[in-house]
Amino acid sequence: METTRPRQNLGISAYRWLKQDIIRGAFQPGEKLLMSRLKARYDLGVGPLREALSQLVAERLVVAISQRGYRVAPMSLAELADLYDARAQLEGLVLRLAIERGDDAWEAEILARAHTLSKVMEVNSPDELLDVWDARHKAFHTAIASGCRSPHLLQVRESLFDQVERYRHLWLRETVFSEEALARKREEHAALVEVILARHADRAAEMMREHLMTPVPIITEAMVRQGLA
Repeated sequence: METTRPRQNLGISAYRWLKQDIIRGAFQPGEKLLMSRLKARYDLGVGPLREALSQLVAERLVVAISQRGYRVAPMSLAELADLYDARAQLEGLVLRLAIERGDDAWEAEILARAHTLSKVMEVNSPDELLDVWDARHKAFHTAIASGCRSPHLLQVRESLFDQVERYRHLWLRETVFSEEALARKREEHAALVEVILARHADRAAEMMREHLMTPVPIITEAMVRQGLA
């Protein structure tokens, strides 16, 4: 099968599949990533899988063990706190710049993404609900950040989001299936949009930090319950 697909596509596919499985807990923190198991799971050869593993090492989702293969990177409460604090600090800076630099098209995109996120969609399964809500939530926050007009800041922001994804997924599973929790998020998003469009930079940055930090206690509880802390 492998010879019928371009090598570059194989590496990209291996990276995406493996990354998603790590984020969603198919492989546990600290678990050894056996090449034989990966080959069977993804129907891929060693080359594309090694490329994917190397990229995930760079993203700190996988740890290379000298002469002994690879393991899923561990998770900890200390890393959780540091990642979320760094993310909230950076998002506050990006938001201030976006409010200073954003134009009418930026405002319109925020409103469009907020509207799409607030709509209730019929979905076929709990996993589909999680996927749809998460994709729309990311698009909403990305629309806000894009107004900063700094490709380098946005690249750093994306890297932090990648590193926080495993922790966020624990929060998503605790939140997305709760109508009460989703209602609170809708209220937070609506309040954020109002303050951002009013160009109140200090208040918007403060609200954004509070908004981004709210998952930490929920994730902490989930990690302790699941034996990840």
